[in-house]
Amino acid sequence: MTTATHSSAIAATGLRKSFGDKLVLDGIDLHVPKGTIFSLLGPNGAGKTTAVKILSTLITADGGQSQVAGHDLATDPQAVRAAIGVTGQFSAVDGLITGEENMLLMADLNHLSKREGRQVTAELLERFDLTEAAKKPASTYSGGMKRRLDIAMTLVGSPRIIFLDEPTTGLDPRSRHTMWGIIRELVTGGVTVFLTTQYLEEADQLADRIAVLHDGKIAAEGSAGELKRLIPGGHVRLRFTDPAAYRSAASALREASRDDESLALQIPSGGSQRELRSILDWLDTAGVEADELTVHTPDLDDVFFALTGPANLPNQPKETAR
Repeated sequence: MTTATHSSAIAATGLRKSFGDKLVLDGIDLHVPKGTIFSLLGPNGAGKTTAVKILSTLITADGGQSQVAGHDLATDPQAVRAAIGVTGQFSAVDGLITGEENMLLMADLNHLSKREGRQVTAELLERFDLTEAAKKPASTYSGGMKRRLDIAMTLVGSPRIIFLDEPTTGLDPRSRHTMWGIIRELVTGGVTVFLTTQYLEEADQLADRIAVLHDGKIAAEGSAGELKRLIPGGHVRLRFTDPAAYRSAASALREASRDDESLALQIPSGGSQRELRSILDWLDTAGVEADELTVHTPDLDDVFFALTGPANLPNQPKETAR
C-alpha cells in the first residue's frame, strides 16, 4: 500500500477509473518522492493520461485515495491546483497571439500584478530562449519552441509539482534533447516532475523511477536498472587472448557459454555489482586474466515489450547470485 510521507510529492493508493464498461485504471498505487522525476510508461490507451487527469484534479477517480503536495485530492482540490502545473499532450499555446502575450495571459490567470507578471514573463522567456521570438505570433513557432513556451507558461505560477503528459510527442530529436535538458533543470531547481511518455529512451534518460502501466495495472516499477534486470538475457562477456587462460576459465565456469573461435565466455548475469565482484574475485583467485570484460544488459525496449506483451513478468526485480 502506498502511503503519503513528508518526503512525498504524490502518493496514491488504489486508484480506479472506468469509462462506461471499460476499466482504465484498476487500483494502481503511485509514490513520487519530492524533487525527483517519475515516469509513467505505457502503450497508447494504457491509462497514462487518465492518471495525470485524476492527479491534477481534472477528473475524479472512481476509487482510491490520493495526496498531491500534501493535500488530499478529494477534500482539498483547490490547494492541489495551487501547487501544480500541467502540460498536456497538445499545446495550450494560443497561436493567434504572441509568445509574450500568452505568458502575460497566464500571469493574469495566476493573479499576478501587472508589474510582477511582466517580470516573471521576461525571466521565463529568457530562461527558455524565447526572448527574440517573444513579439511574434505563436503560430509561427516551431514545434520545439511551442513546447518550450508551453512549459514556460506552466511555470508562471511557480508550481512545486509539474505533470508533463508526453511533452516531446512530435518533436524532432534535437528539440527532444533540448526538452530533456529543461526537465533536468526543473528538478535541479527543486521541482518534482511526473512524466508520461511512450519514448523508452526518454524514460531511461530522465527518470529516477519508472512505472510500467499495462491493462490498468502497474506491471512493474523501479529504477531503469532494476527494470532491466527483470528481463533474462543479461550477461558478462570475458574475452581472452591467451588460449590456456581461456581453457582454464571455461573449465571452471561451466555455466558460461563458450565461443572457441573468439576465445570468449558469456556468463548469465543481471549486471549487479555483487555478481561482477564475484566474477572478478574468481579470476583473481584462479590467477586468470581476462583481456576484456563487458557487461550486457537488456534495454528498456526489452522490458517494455516483455511487460506489455501477453506473457508478463513478475513485479519485483530479481538478481541472480553465484
